[in-house]
Amino acid sequence: MTNLIIKSNIKKVVKEIDKEENVPNVAGDVAEELNKKVIEILEKAVDRAKKNQRRTLYARDL
Repeated sequence: MTNLIIKSNIKKVVKEIDKEENVPNVAGDVAEELNKKVIEILEKAVDRAKKNQRRTLYARDL
């Protein structure tokens, strides 16, 4: 499946969240696991849209 997560963006976001810089490093497997989580969320959202007989995926399906 397609990778939805960009590794360099994870580091940027972690840096923004962690103002004190207590967590300066991000392991390589974080992107893989985050991608899996996003795909799970999207699968559930698609299923919800189908159950509601819609062909459009909305934010409320998430």
